[in-house]
Amino acid sequence: MSSMASVYGAKTWRSCVQLGMAVLLLASSGCATIQGEPAPYDPLERLNRTMFDFNDSVDEYVLKPVATGYKAITPEFVRNRVGNFFSNLFEPTIIINDLLQGKIVAAFGDTGRFLINTTMGIGGLFDVATPMGFVKHEEDFGQTLGAWGIPAGPYLVLPFLGPKNLRDGVGWAGDWATGATTHVEPSSAAWGAFALEVVDIRARMLGTKDVLQQAAAGDQYIFVREAYRQRRLNLVHDGNPPAENGAAEDELLFGK
Repeated sequence: MSSMASVYGAKTWRSCVQLGMAVLLLASSGCATIQGEPAPYDPLERLNRTMFDFNDSVDEYVLKPVATGYKAITPEFVRNRVGNFFSNLFEPTIIINDLLQGKIVAAFGDTGRFLINTTMGIGGLFDVATPMGFVKHEEDFGQTLGAWGIPAGPYLVLPFLGPKNLRDGVGWAGDWATGATTHVEPSSAAWGAFALEVVDIRARMLGTKDVLQQAAAGDQYIFVREAYRQRRLNLVHDGNPPAENGAAEDELLFGK
């Protein structure tokens, strides 16, 4: 993620963070000039590139310095507990989307994982469920809409929220509504928890820009866009995307 809300969006809470963080946070300034014909799934490329650069600036001058300070003063043991806690808070949203996609077995497993970590793991501070065989899944409302056959829609780079597509943007609202922190009172406490989660996740990704710069070796906007699309396609199809690699969704979007 290249911005504070990029890491959140996930966060679409933790799931979106896990998805988006590896992509959004890696983004550094890309080329401002469109190279060649825009992709059919990215009709707003010029605007998206502007938002891409904006988000990167927010990350570079606001989020990254805060995350660097947080990592410097917070012991790794404490940071791990913070990460586990927020990961556990997103489990109810995962369970809801398991059920909406008809994944009953996964729903039972994720419910068990949530209950074990919430109780034995002291409110989710410790992940005791994974060693017991309860595998963590990644499900969100954007994936559910995709599983229901709704096409991805155009690629978007939203201010603060970072890379998404139209379908994931709609799904983000569902993730937000079902997120535990959303309903914390007073609202100042909810925003405080949100800020802590974002900073903690960003701190875990320090140093990734160098990796992106080496991997992209040119147009980082394109690199991030394609990484995002491939990642979401893979999640929607549970690791078995169609051979056309998303072309079917593009055809549905543009009525071909």
